[in-house]
Amino acid sequence: MLNRYTRHFFSRLFTPVARLFLRAGISPDTVTVIGTLGVAAGALIFYPMGQLWWGSVFITVFVFADLVDGLMARLASRGSSWGNFLDSTLDRVSDAALFAGVAIWFYTGGGNAAIGTAAVACLALGMLVSYARAKAESLGFDANTGIAERAERLVAVLVATGFTGLGLPEVVLLVVLLLLAAASVVTVGQRCAAVYRQSRVRT
Repeated sequence: MLNRYTRHFFSRLFTPVARLFLRAGISPDTVTVIGTLGVAAGALIFYPMGQLWWGSVFITVFVFADLVDGLMARLASRGSSWGNFLDSTLDRVSDAALFAGVAIWFYTGGGNAAIGTAAVACLALGMLVSYARAKAESLGFDANTGIAERAERLVAVLVATGFTGLGLPEVVLLVVLLLLAAASVVTVGQRCAAVYRQSRVRT
């Protein structure tokens, strides 16, 4: 949902950055890899140390690499199946690191097992949301639908975790994660329903 309303704005914002990287001889794949490493480092270093605010700020900077690499590929007419595969695969790495980092902190120094468990649930369900779409597309169906796509999941967890680090009551983060888990379940159901309808048309 967020993709539909914000992609044009951020595309205009980051196009100069994409052009600068291309002029510097940096490839889209390089930006993809660096972005993933940055997100993973922020989530698995800052979060387990209890640095929730600065971890979220650090991660957010690298999250935008996911937009910049796509812009670079389009500007240079270098879109490829390999680039698409790499981007999608490393997106899963970033997502896993993000929720794992939250879970590690709250299972250890954060001392809130409920939040840790909710983060693990979001991690697993987020993978299921992505898998449902990937499997559908591999079978020739369109499952690009749902109320909790990747952009929504990232914004929700980064904002809630970051402000928790600034003193927001932890219960707010717990509620956000529980709602996100529930939304992910709904999204999987929506994607299954979409594929079912399309499969009935084929038969």
